[in-house]
Amino acid sequence: MNLRVDIRASFSLVGSVLKYLAVPLCLPLVVALYYGEPVTPFLATILVTVTLGVGLERLDPDPDLRGREGFLMVAATWLAVALVGTIPYLIEAHGLPPLVAPVHPESTLARPTNALFEAMSGFTTTGATVLGDISFESHTRSIMLWRQLTQWLGGMGIVVLAVAILPELSVGGAQLMDAEAPGPGIEKLTPRIAETARALWGAYLGITVLQAALLYSLSLTGVDPAMTLYNAVAHALTTMPTGGFSPEARSIEAFSAAAQWIIIPFMIAAGTNFALFWHVLTGDPRQLIRDSEFKFYVGVLAVLTAVIGGILFTPGGFAQVAPEGGTYDAAYLDTVTGQIVGQAEPAIRHAAFQAAAIVTTTGYASMDFNAWGPAAQGVLLFAMFVGGSAGSTGGAVKIVRWYVILKSVRRELFTTAHPEAVRPIRLGGNPIDERALRGIYMFTLLYLALFVAAAVILFVDALRVGLDVTVLEMIATAATAIGNVGPAFGSFGPMGGYLSLSDPSKLFVVFLMWIGRLEIFPVLVLLTPEYWQR
Repeated sequence: MNLRVDIRASFSLVGSVLKYLAVPLCLPLVVALYYGEPVTPFLATILVTVTLGVGLERLDPDPDLRGREGFLMVAATWLAVALVGTIPYLIEAHGLPPLVAPVHPESTLARPTNALFEAMSGFTTTGATVLGDISFESHTRSIMLWRQLTQWLGGMGIVVLAVAILPELSVGGAQLMDAEAPGPGIEKLTPRIAETARALWGAYLGITVLQAALLYSLSLTGVDPAMTLYNAVAHALTTMPTGGFSPEARSIEAFSAAAQWIIIPFMIAAGTNFALFWHVLTGDPRQLIRDSEFKFYVGVLAVLTAVIGGILFTPGGFAQVAPEGGTYDAAYLDTVTGQIVGQAEPAIRHAAFQAAAIVTTTGYASMDFNAWGPAAQGVLLFAMFVGGSAGSTGGAVKIVRWYVILKSVRRELFTTAHPEAVRPIRLGGNPIDERALRGIYMFTLLYLALFVAAAVILFVDALRVGLDVTVLEMIATAATAIGNVGPAFGSFGPMGGYLSLSDPSKLFVVFLMWIGRLEIFPVLVLLTPEYWQR
């Protein structure tokens, strides 16, 4: 059978990207040296990454990047970096017998399935975890930093970074960025697509550094001694990619209200189209307030914050009884109820924090929202499908798609009353092509269909292995996996994890995180015969 896809060219480009993964691996290596921790997990991974990358690159010294090769290259790159990303976890747990002893042989990441889950969750910025114990007693600081660094690399996009620095990807780079970047498309900010990629990564890096500095200032001024330099950097690395991995078991609940207030605007910024920051930095700040998607995004966050805040302000906003197997007890419930009910600042803070964390798919938690009542949890479940802006690091369906769908509904209502009218749907004053509209409808329908199928599959498998879960927990788990949100409800909530899932369910969630980060089509198209055949 003659193939229409040049597989050698695609995997050669995967190798070009993969070998440069050795560069960010140097950061946790330096941290390991600083703290006197084993460096073998990172040295071995660097060796594997460079060797594998160079080997793949030699498959085709002069690859020709076309549309079909681009889809395969992007999907394979994300799978490859996740597989390589498991190596530090496995070496920390198993060592390299007989030369290197294991550091933490009791780690849950000793199982390859768990290590792959953690790596894929990191690179796709999902934030779901299978760590049984999130602490420096169970894991080295360097391994925890690698866990957070995977999210920062995956946030803006590994392929977008490659387009910015690799000249061999400058031709066809726009198609690669469209295949990888979250949202219906990516705005070309400069005449050359490589310059656009560098501009996006420059804004991303700058905002990350600013957040780390502000968070660390809390420790320097004595406002929040827990926000050490390590914690400030770690949380900046996982806020801007809307990732949510924290080195603290209690997530952001472990820090002061001041730290939570600082993180909120950065989560909102992470869910904003980064092209808008480029316009602001180049002297056109009015672009931010003129952008219809951004205004809709801020409006949705404001409404969700007001609704959740109102619910938490009243006694009925919390569950009256802790569910069996839940992650909090009656004492915790009494404490948080006393702190929030009738108190304006905590109610608004937790509402704004969780609204931003879930809508932008960051997945942080300022408290265990398992303690919230059904009304507040219902709002959070709705928020899991909203998503950030196109061109942001957020996941889920995306604000711009919902905005266009709502405008489509309004148009249908208008044309029903006025059949003779011709009324195009506009975004930012520009009419949207009907083909683009069909693409938005199709993506949203496929997304919801996959979500329903995933929820059923996960629930059936949980029953098969005797896992005590509710339908709501599996619905939320499916939504957070395909939307790259992270925490769900119950034992899969913000203070829990996904360790109790069976291995088949974990691998299925890995698949959902992968296709969710790439927005379904670049992966599913590979499964069609039409893609491969001439």
